[in-house]
Amino acid sequence: MSPEPFRIAVLGCGAIGSLYAAHLARLPGVEVWAVDPWREHVEAIESGGLTVTGQAAFTAPVRALTSADGLPSCLLGIVATKSLHTRPAVRAARHALADAAVVSVQNGVGNEELIAEVLPRVMRGSIVTAGAVTAPGTVRYDAPGDSWIGPFEPRPAHPGEIALLARLLTEGGLRTHAVADARGPQWAKVVFNAATSPIAALTGLTVGQICSDPDLRTQIQVLIVEALAVCAAAGIEPARDPAEAIEEAIREAFGHKPSMLQDVLARRPTEVDVLNGGIAAEGRRVGVPTPAHDAMVALVHGLERSWGPTWSSAGNNAEK
Repeated sequence: MSPEPFRIAVLGCGAIGSLYAAHLARLPGVEVWAVDPWREHVEAIESGGLTVTGQAAFTAPVRALTSADGLPSCLLGIVATKSLHTRPAVRAARHALADAAVVSVQNGVGNEELIAEVLPRVMRGSIVTAGAVTAPGTVRYDAPGDSWIGPFEPRPAHPGEIALLARLLTEGGLRTHAVADARGPQWAKVVFNAATSPIAALTGLTVGQICSDPDLRTQIQVLIVEALAVCAAAGIEPARDPAEAIEEAIREAFGHKPSMLQDVLARRPTEVDVLNGGIAAEGRRVGVPTPAHDAMVALVHGLERSWGPTWSSAGNNAEK
């Protein structure tokens, strides 16, 4: 009798979920199950595997489902949905992840709290990997980058589980660091994204364009200063100086359209509530005013409302 495979669930098989699923599925003895509502993508993966192009080139065998109902019991889980879908996705997979350690690799802050409402052992994750689903069953790997995972303090995964997931991801080709405190890497990304994404979404300009425009750069700096004040009051030290991230974005990702801008162009709900809204919520908790981030939340939601009463159902494949 062959040994039972080591099963890993990936909830949300857009660009990030697809990259993680495919790289893990290359490992011997690992069986990856992906759940995503995009039927064409799921059917292509189930019939022909998940193909990675760009920075890597391979096809990996991944089991794929449009519903978590058929998800078997897994030992590890990765949540890669849009933040708006965190709670329903995790609740739907509760039966399969009841004894699993689960990490969020999503944008913003607050996703771990939602996962911990349902599951007992949770990890924080922060990633800089980038890609795009280019066709059903195919994901383009645009930019390699390290990942960091660590315990979610109120309901932490075991250190051995964190180390195991980091090792598996690294062996699969996505270098990942197991750390004792992942808040620094997580907030470094949140500060940068919350300072740039809404301005790109509101103007239609790329990250390089907004970062090199003097007037817009001033507004970006206002958002950064507010976010860093929140971090200081909360005892969080971002792992990277935001000024370095901005200069790198100008050099290496000038034409990149942040996911919030992509959502606006597709008239999909954005993740402003877990980026700028997440910083504002933490600011209220620690007593730091965040008027600029509050303004970004109001402006982006106003833009969303301008699309009319049906905007929230637009873009059925929001996980992409």
